[in-house]
Amino acid sequence: MKLFKSLTTILIFAFSSFLSFESAAQQFNDMDKNPHDIVYYRPGEEGTPQIKVIYGRPKAKDEKVFGTQVPFGKIWNTGSNESTEIRFYCDVMFGNKFVKAGKYSLYTIPNENYWIVILNGKTDTYGAHFYDPKFNIATIEVPAMKGQSLENFSIGFSSRNYGTQMVLAWADTRVKIPLYTEERLISKI
Repeated sequence: MKLFKSLTTILIFAFSSFLSFESAAQQFNDMDKNPHDIVYYRPGEEGTPQIKVIYGRPKAKDEKVFGTQVPFGKIWNTGSNESTEIRFYCDVMFGNKFVKAGKYSLYTIPNENYWIVILNGKTDTYGAHFYDPKFNIATIEVPAMKGQSLENFSIGFSSRNYGTQMVLAWADTRVKIPLYTEERLISKI
């Protein structure tokens, strides 16, 4: 019996030492310099989401971002770190292109007066380093406009009578991507 108590005590001590070593050994990364954000589009306050965007929010280094921090004419992951991910919970018209419900990466090619906006089927990639045009689902061109200056890159939605716009905004640049969800299209018929 004494041997059983001794073995039990040793096992309990060894197990508790192992647990305390495991919890002390946990390592966590430092906070990301460019935080991530999620934005949803819902057709009404109580409506279920139809679009979800997960993206990194880099901070402007200067007053002028596009053409310097983000070069003109080069593929950009439309945010920071991981490629921006957009999920359509229903079929949509992305500009004038029909796109099935699903998850996509969002890339852009900024230019001074217009942007090329690309939906790509290769997801879970880091930045634009792994962009592969053979996975492009839809490509549209939209005008670049001026707006109030924003320090961090932001994505939002604006509803209009004729549809929805996904707005990309950073520094004094605004890009509005027209989107038409099934619900918005059917309500106009």
